[in-house]
Amino acid sequence: MTLPSGQFCGRTRREFFWQAGGGFSGLALAGMMGRDAAANEVGHTPVKFANPMVAKKPMYPAKAKAVIFIFCYGGPSHIDTYDYKPALYPLDGKTIPVKTFGRGGHKNEGRVVGPKWKFKQYGKSGKWVSDLFPHTATCVDDLAFIHSLYAESPIHGSAMLMMNSGRLLSGNPCLGSWVTYGLGSENENLPGFVVMLDKTGGPISGAKNWSSGYMPAAYQGVVVRANGTPIHDLAPPAETTREQQRLLLDRLKEKNEDHLAPRADNSELMARIASYELAYKMQQYAPEAVDFSKETEETHAMYGIDEPRTADFGRKCLLARRLVERGVRFVQVYSGGAHNDDNWDAHSDIVKNHTKHAGDTDKPVAGLIKDLKRTGLLDSTIVIWGGEFGRQPTAEYAQGTGRDHNAYGFTMWMAGGGIKGGTCVGETDELGSNAVRDRFHVKNLHATVLHQMGLDPNGLSYFYGGLNQKLVGVEGAEPIKQII
Repeated sequence: MTLPSGQFCGRTRREFFWQAGGGFSGLALAGMMGRDAAANEVGHTPVKFANPMVAKKPMYPAKAKAVIFIFCYGGPSHIDTYDYKPALYPLDGKTIPVKTFGRGGHKNEGRVVGPKWKFKQYGKSGKWVSDLFPHTATCVDDLAFIHSLYAESPIHGSAMLMMNSGRLLSGNPCLGSWVTYGLGSENENLPGFVVMLDKTGGPISGAKNWSSGYMPAAYQGVVVRANGTPIHDLAPPAETTREQQRLLLDRLKEKNEDHLAPRADNSELMARIASYELAYKMQQYAPEAVDFSKETEETHAMYGIDEPRTADFGRKCLLARRLVERGVRFVQVYSGGAHNDDNWDAHSDIVKNHTKHAGDTDKPVAGLIKDLKRTGLLDSTIVIWGGEFGRQPTAEYAQGTGRDHNAYGFTMWMAGGGIKGGTCVGETDELGSNAVRDRFHVKNLHATVLHQMGLDPNGLSYFYGGLNQKLVGVEGAEPIKQII
């Protein structure tokens, strides 16, 4: 927008929208301040403001109150990490018949790449873990391993959407959105659903992986940083103090109280109002959440924050604990971003790739489990570790040790929130190529999370497109009972 003189109105976009308070933003902020919407005309029934993020009771007694999802973007190799396959070692370098389906399409044979790390048994459960995870290995008696997960797509984009939303196509609410939709948040000053990205960038498909889809935007993930400015673009123009904001909002309430017409369904409007209110409150409360100065040196060391290699991911894991401690319902922490070896997508050199990413994250993840346990939060917090799929037992190329994608069978683990530690369920074949016993779809994983949160996975629904939509789909899915 320009003036006749050719000068721009306002100096920044933020200032322009801030000064345009008499428009739609004023409408939302007016409702925010009043906690209810006034009548459209004299004599009309007021529209009661209902915060969509208010804490709700679960459908039945819940074991868990929060979720922390450590998402290893790119697809960690299950046969090099937690799925011990001794039969693969002597086959290294040999070409054998095996059916695979990955980025390179369908194949009926391939050159075996034997596991590149040794495995040892840990804990009372005797769980086999590779040398990649010496720290997490000490926590195995608190972990439940699912060795027989499978999904439809071996392609990153659609597989990421499936793991996050239960669908191959975009436009659907993700797991974090369903949890906050069903339960709301216990902290009105912080987002109910938080996402922390890798320092190299976000995953493929970006924000679609934490989208609220057809649900109101109040249920989508909010990207938070574990250092510096936790949430960008929250603050108003520098010259506007919080007291001036409050006075402005009071004036807007008085001016715009006749703008809200009563409607039968105000969910979208109420969600927008709640979003404005949350943004205002986070200016004050988000910086406190990322202030680690009151954490002990012992805690910093536990997460590896005192070591250059693990400091970045350690801060993210510590912030995840601090967020659930403050009532945030769902936290997703990404390990790996961007493309190629910036994430776990080991197409050329499995040793170089996995040594890097496991070394960056092993100590912080173990620190998170131990810290949650010592503070008593593990009893009410589900921790999930895994990627969008696993990797094949055979090489992708004629040379090298890289592995292609494998959605036929892969491993993830869960802990806390009523999950039975020291257990393993399911099995892949002797090569780790396919899930063959107690096979579980990704939707069974989702159903397990909802069930532990006190939400019926086959009963929690949102009406859209003429259907009662569900995270687990119209066909439904059952929780993985063996690990509950």
